[in-house]
Amino acid sequence: MRGLAPGALFCVLLMALPFADAAAAQPASLSAVAPVTQVVAILVYHRFAIDADDSMTVRVDTFNAHLAFLREHGYRIVPLRDIVAWVRDGRLSLPPKAVALSVDDGHRSVYDVLLPIVQRERIPVTLFVYPSAISNASYALTWDQLRALQASGWFDVQSHTWWHPNFRIERRRQRSAEFRQFARTQLVQSRELIQHELGGRVDMIAWPFGLYDDELLGIAGNAGYTAGFTIEARRVRAGDAPLALPRFLMVDACTARTLGALLGEPSGASATGATGARR
Repeated sequence: MRGLAPGALFCVLLMALPFADAAAAQPASLSAVAPVTQVVAILVYHRFAIDADDSMTVRVDTFNAHLAFLREHGYRIVPLRDIVAWVRDGRLSLPPKAVALSVDDGHRSVYDVLLPIVQRERIPVTLFVYPSAISNASYALTWDQLRALQASGWFDVQSHTWWHPNFRIERRRQRSAEFRQFARTQLVQSRELIQHELGGRVDMIAWPFGLYDDELLGIAGNAGYTAGFTIEARRVRAGDAPLALPRFLMVDACTARTLGALLGEPSGASATGATGARR
């Protein structure tokens, strides 16, 4: 693997994972005997640009290649809330090959770069922002931009805690009671300010760095959150823990072919209309 950029290495490691989605691996001949259990996918992005200087910034060509792959292989991009509702109530249904898009951190490129694509493609996106940066940090969105995104009808703005702490580090620094209060403040303060500024319902949390544990899940539930999201690289099944739902982290080195492998498509599947996303 020597010579691979960190993002490329990350994608290679993802493709090597022994996917536990057993239903997707069942031979077609069994489908008439045993119904295939539906699995769905949640993708998470961070930043967007025409050119990328780091692996976490996804180039427009790469993102368009992902969308082309999903479209050409019959995927339906659905609101993240639809997947949460399906997880919580197995009697509900989703379209075959459902996938949801999420974007963490509240980077300004969501407004400058992603918004025109979303409006062109008419696809729902869930944003997870940490309010301490909003209208404060130079890289971050403003509250007015978030209002405009939400007013477009395609964006749902949710919580990424107050200032994106590493809960593992903070737990080591603080006494048990202090940590619990710290975690609760991170969750409640974020939720309340987003609701105050934007209105609507804020009841979903993206765990910073994907870090969570049973205590944090309990704090989130008591703080009014009904769904939470990690960066565990697997697809979602009905019955998964609603406050710890897995997502695939998308970096620029993840080509359409890599995305297909993550979603369980046959080897070699690619998007014929994708350009600029292969290296």
